[in-house]
Amino acid sequence: MKRTRVSYLLRLLVLPGAFVATTLSCRQDIMLPWAPVSPVVTSQADESGILGYDYAQSADSILAMDGWSNTLDDNFDISPTDTAKSNWRCWVGGGFNNELQLYTNSPNNLTLIQDPTDSANKLLVIRVRKEKVKGPKYRLDIDNTIKEFDFTSARIESKNVFTPTRTKGQVRMAARIKLSTGYGMWPSFWSYGEKWPTNGGIAIVLSRGQQPYHFQNAYFYDNEQSRRPVPREEKYLISATNLTDRWHVYEVIWQKDSLTFLLDGQIVDIKQGNYVGKLFEKPQRITLNQAVGGDFFLMEDTLPTADEIPLNENEGIMQVDWIKVYLKN
Repeated sequence: MKRTRVSYLLRLLVLPGAFVATTLSCRQDIMLPWAPVSPVVTSQADESGILGYDYAQSADSILAMDGWSNTLDDNFDISPTDTAKSNWRCWVGGGFNNELQLYTNSPNNLTLIQDPTDSANKLLVIRVRKEKVKGPKYRLDIDNTIKEFDFTSARIESKNVFTPTRTKGQVRMAARIKLSTGYGMWPSFWSYGEKWPTNGGIAIVLSRGQQPYHFQNAYFYDNEQSRRPVPREEKYLISATNLTDRWHVYEVIWQKDSLTFLLDGQIVDIKQGNYVGKLFEKPQRITLNQAVGGDFFLMEDTLPTADEIPLNENEGIMQVDWIKVYLKN
């Protein structure tokens, strides 16, 4: 991979088929050309001519030849609301970060639909609805104080936890997602450990619904529970293709001393040093959710109100085709 580092003050450069990575210091890493780590991701145009991405049918075989073994492969044939049979548990209650939504396990917010391009396939849909409801301030076991919310949404977490260990030194987490649109929408694919943030967290993709070409990743850690996690270590990326009207594959390869982030089989960021090593052997749950408003939308010390988030038709709809986890020695 050839990396060209350029500093800009105001101007962003987006190259066809490339991404621009922006850190908080306004320094951008323009990476070109990129080659997939392994040829597991393929692209294909749909009936409308929109190019999307997916794992190849031979992905498991290709990864197996490279030493990877599949430990979770969920195509959402079973709804996460069926907690007895599915791989997931549902968060019921409010969120943190000054968010405006109540997470529910209602089919109004969390459901399976038939894939319009493949009748044999199902898609997970996390849908935000603008409605006044009452519910627990946070998850029931954290704080069951009843408060009023202006939106409902959904959040699911894997029953199993994952982490690199001395015997399985790498974890590869991947998902095929269509991100949601709409101001104030905050779709996320990430992992975190209990007793936050002492077991850390890895944000594979965070997105703002009003920015369909933008996304970011991050990791979090602190050695004291409930303290603001440090460092935040965000990286902002701009795609040459829309992230909301087509399928994309988001991945992270988690090793003892590094986090390698991929989009559609191409490396977009590698994080090393600082507190990355502190995440080693700290078990984390894979999480899919869609928050509304909150600190992620803080502008000039002001948070958006419910009245400022209109949630128009066809906004606030996050779709997930599959989740996969692989381990490697």
